[in-house]
Amino acid sequence: MTDTLLIGERMYSSWSLRAWLLFDQFDIPVDVALAPMKTEAFATALAAFPPARLVPTVRLGGKVVWESLAIAETLAERYPDRGLWPRAPDDRAVARAMSAEMHAGFTALRQACPMNLRTAFSNYAPDPAVSADLQRIEALWSLPGPRAAGPWLFGGYTIADAMFAPVAARIAGYRLPVGGRAEAYVAAHLGHDSFRRWRAMAFAGDRPMALYEDIGLDRAPWPGPAVMPAEAVAEGRAENAACPFSGRPVAPDSLALFGDRLLGFCNPFCRDKAVADPGAWPALVTLLDQN
Repeated sequence: MTDTLLIGERMYSSWSLRAWLLFDQFDIPVDVALAPMKTEAFATALAAFPPARLVPTVRLGGKVVWESLAIAETLAERYPDRGLWPRAPDDRAVARAMSAEMHAGFTALRQACPMNLRTAFSNYAPDPAVSADLQRIEALWSLPGPRAAGPWLFGGYTIADAMFAPVAARIAGYRLPVGGRAEAYVAAHLGHDSFRRWRAMAFAGDRPMALYEDIGLDRAPWPGPAVMPAEAVAEGRAENAACPFSGRPVAPDSLALFGDRLLGFCNPFCRDKAVADPGAWPALVTLLDQN
């Protein structure tokens, strides 16, 4: 039986992002299904995953597990050699505490700055409650144990980093004031290949939702890495016969230009996620590197 992760819209669902990052980062296979938020279809989708009431939820080997932190712990138990938690016991204890605090706290930041990966906003001014959350977050990110080596909290990427990925997106997207150490950690998330793939799929598959888009703030460019220019095209002859993602035959309605290279994909979703951020997809990068 194939495991299935049920998510909300990638552009806005911060809890779905946390769970999916663990599957992608640690190379754990899973099918993904969408429960469209704020629609009747949301409840219909969840009905197939009892007793879950919210996303994300995942069916693992026939058993439904809901809540992001429970999903993370279950994956860590199932794949003990993947390093989802830090290997050192002291680091692992701190990582668990940080993840639990993220799961339960920072309500002011989460309510005032809903995640939107489509754009940044230029004129948001944090109130005292949000500022207090930011101060606490910076204090956690600056603990003596974490950040000893590498860009991530405990050297290598762990569950704790996935838990804070949407916080990094909020700090970047709302241009929230943080110190240089925190800025570097935010930049690591924005440049993280798994994060970039999630965002690219958001552009490929999500509908805009006014609840997150029409919030009365001026828009600004997204502050992540520069993206290679690409565009979908209606016609042409692709140089490749098989989709670089699925291996299935190229479809005539799924073509895109990458510079002067015309490539084909098996469906419009594969095409559009490639166009949104070509550099996030190793198989595509390999194809583009070929002469």
